[in-house]
Amino acid sequence: MRFIEVGTFGAPEVLAVREGPDPVPGEGEAAVEVSVADVIFLETAIRRGEAGQWFDIRPPYVPGGGVVGTVTAVGAGVDPSWVGRRVATTAARGSYAERTLVPADQLAAVPDGLDPRTAAALVHDGVTARSIVTAIAPEPGQWVLVTAAAGAMGLLLVQMAREAGARVVGAARGERKLELLRSRGIEGVVDYSEPGWTDRVREAAGGRDPEVVYDGAGGAIGRAAFAITARGGRFSAHGAPSGGFAEIGQDEADQRGVTLYSLADLHQEKAAATKGIEEVLSAAAEGRIVPVIDRTFPLERAFEAHAALEERTIVGKALLEVGR
Repeated sequence: MRFIEVGTFGAPEVLAVREGPDPVPGEGEAAVEVSVADVIFLETAIRRGEAGQWFDIRPPYVPGGGVVGTVTAVGAGVDPSWVGRRVATTAARGSYAERTLVPADQLAAVPDGLDPRTAAALVHDGVTARSIVTAIAPEPGQWVLVTAAAGAMGLLLVQMAREAGARVVGAARGERKLELLRSRGIEGVVDYSEPGWTDRVREAAGGRDPEVVYDGAGGAIGRAAFAITARGGRFSAHGAPSGGFAEIGQDEADQRGVTLYSLADLHQEKAAATKGIEEVLSAAAEGRIVPVIDRTFPLERAFEAHAALEERTIVGKALLEVGR
């Protein structure tokens, strides 16, 4: 089988195609023939060697964890009825591959009729967005600011916040992304690459500070977004593509009565995470959640997918289409 290997930390070009034997499932495992693999920005940071404080991953390794595919074999102790079923998971042991192994207790069934690209676009971003909006649920009429709003998860957060009855301002970079956000019918769209962007967020919100901020950008952008979070508001620092998560001191937040949330606050145990995937995919099958998929890449062009993410040219989701 073919797979992508990171032999050394570095630029996207270190994502090299390799060939090896098909993996054999051990006890409690399932072998999955990959149809579509998820691609997330975090994987680019891991590949560059910049995420060592969070993930103990060292070369050589096969990137990826989010995958949609078909179970081809199971190991000892696994229900054989899984064989032949379409599944999704974020626990693949390297999803940039034609076949991969997955702990069987972390398999989620893909609903009939749901196409694999839509399912793969939601295994990470859909579940995380749902967790964020569940933990930090906006009230009807409240103002919500979403940074990195034209990214895969940002667009889902915009959709979910609007469904909750909130009024949304989306912040992103570049006219192509802003145009997509305008098509979402939200109350305000702001380019955070321009000076004074936070003033325009307030203008879009009728002079008010947002009561809820979903920060998917991090870095200086996240810091600026925190500065205009309303007193008594809530701030989710879940994104880091602009140079790390927004660094906000607890004392600083306490002075303004702002409640801070991080990805650690959204952590779910295995069973809850798998159930979350099932619920999100069910909602997608019913048309209640619709991801925006910008581009798909063949497995051997995984380096192009990473480059596009790093160059910020992806609007919505990028995926690796592996199965034919």
